[in-house]
Amino acid sequence: MTTDQPALASAVPAPRGATAGGPPPGSGPAPRRGFLAKAFGITAVLSAAGSGLGLLRDLLLARYFGANQGTDAFLVAWTVPETAAPLLIEDAMSFLMVPAFALALVLREEDPDAPDPVRQLVRATLPWLLLALSGLALAAALGAPQLVELLAPGLANPGLAVTCTRITAITVLPFGVVGYLAAALRAHHCFTAPAGIYVAYNVGILAVLLGCQSFLGVRSAALGVALGSLLMAGLLVAPFLRRLRQGAGPGPQSGAGRARRSRKALVLMPFALLPVAAFTLTRQSQVFVERYLGSALPPGTISHLNYAAKVSQLAMTAGILICTVTFPLVARALAAGDLAAARDRVEKDLGQAAAVVLGGTAFLMACAPSVVSLLFQRGAFGPQDTAATAAVIRVYSVGLPAQALIGVMIRPYFSLRPVVRRADDPGTEDGGRRLLDWFPVAAMLLGLGVTVVVSLLATPRFGALGLAAGNAAGITATAALLLHGLVLRGIPLRLRRVLGGHARLVAAAGGATALGAAVAGLATGPLLSTLLGGLTVALAFAVLGTGLGAREVRGPVLAVARALNPPTVADEGKLPHGQ
Repeated sequence: MTTDQPALASAVPAPRGATAGGPPPGSGPAPRRGFLAKAFGITAVLSAAGSGLGLLRDLLLARYFGANQGTDAFLVAWTVPETAAPLLIEDAMSFLMVPAFALALVLREEDPDAPDPVRQLVRATLPWLLLALSGLALAAALGAPQLVELLAPGLANPGLAVTCTRITAITVLPFGVVGYLAAALRAHHCFTAPAGIYVAYNVGILAVLLGCQSFLGVRSAALGVALGSLLMAGLLVAPFLRRLRQGAGPGPQSGAGRARRSRKALVLMPFALLPVAAFTLTRQSQVFVERYLGSALPPGTISHLNYAAKVSQLAMTAGILICTVTFPLVARALAAGDLAAARDRVEKDLGQAAAVVLGGTAFLMACAPSVVSLLFQRGAFGPQDTAATAAVIRVYSVGLPAQALIGVMIRPYFSLRPVVRRADDPGTEDGGRRLLDWFPVAAMLLGLGVTVVVSLLATPRFGALGLAAGNAAGITATAALLLHGLVLRGIPLRLRRVLGGHARLVAAAGGATALGAAVAGLATGPLLSTLLGGLTVALAFAVLGTGLGAREVRGPVLAVARALNPPTVADEGKLPHGQ
């Protein structure tokens, strides 16, 4: 499905002074060659370090506390930071503030002599944010008993869960600060400090867990979560202040300068917050459904679901890193009115994220038992826990590609209506466009309904596997709706091209899963099984993807082949002149 560009140009108001045939003013210079690769490399390395420390954290939780009612109590309390992190760090705050800072930077480039719009944006938003976050943290701490009863009414040890919830409620304030500062830094193309936040977070958790678990028990994990959130915020303050000082505006203004400032000023649109927050909370409700229904199942079920989700999300995280790096470029293009550039970048992100996540999904489905045994089976975590967790991973993995695609699509969707607008932009929109703001919420609610129905039907017979199946079915339904909604919103995706590429990747992943599972089953020992199965999956996915013509696989494979077999001087002499 292809829509003509001119018909969609009205979806985003063009910047003032835009000229036909040229780049929109304020779009800024194109990133230098290799910028995306370098930014992705830095983000990937630090994110991998954070994920590695997070995996170590989960290993220690499994070793010290196993899968029992105490661990279940902590995991219910962990719902607070698990909800706050997507809302305040990864999703809602990023969706709101990256486009807002991108627009401020476009205005700065249009008139460098005017008072800095970035500083104006910070003054208008940060104080209110700190006040709101403090109130939310206090409310979560005071309402901990009611929150635990709501989330897990069948919990065996609600008192411990209440104590841990009051400790983890502290995270709401620093998480919000982290999300705000990280959005500002990424909009400025500064990725190093934001990529290191989960390293700081998990260092804090591990420090308290290792030092205090012997006499505090599972409460040490809750205290570690609180300390880690404070370390995250501390990591970003200095880089943010440096960027803010770099944009210091001029001194006192004349009358003409004040008039120009009023035209270039940013106007807050607070109602744009509502659909973003509602979408993120509705998306996180998938976890609420699992915790609620899982609390009535045998002790340890919530823990099995948690360990399975943590392992499964490692594959998805790699795909999301791609759009984390490219999102500021998409937001800047949309702020400058360049829909074609935004479309091309989003299509690339969808394909690349799908390739990474489907490769990881094939590995998990083929090697789940050996991976779980290798990672967790020691101490209080026994063979039965390994079998249960591995089975859940295989079901969860069905929904991983959809989760990654939602992460890619929702960013440009909300960028088209940021939380601020220019003062000289009338900001008039028809009711249909305002209604489209809520399309992701409606899509997520429909997906949540699918999750609830499938979970209720499947859980009595299949237990935790039924909950995992409900999660996968619901998130896949939401992704299908959002793909259509992105086109309605005004980004002219070429759906036939996108879906055709995804079909080739799915076929390659299916074949790689079958071959990898067969090889992994022949090996003895979890380490050898994981290594042989993983190697088989990687090679099969590369060969099948290249053979099927999947560009996202074929390009890297050919690049590796050229690196391993560079052309000789004689070969170069045979090339036509100019090549």
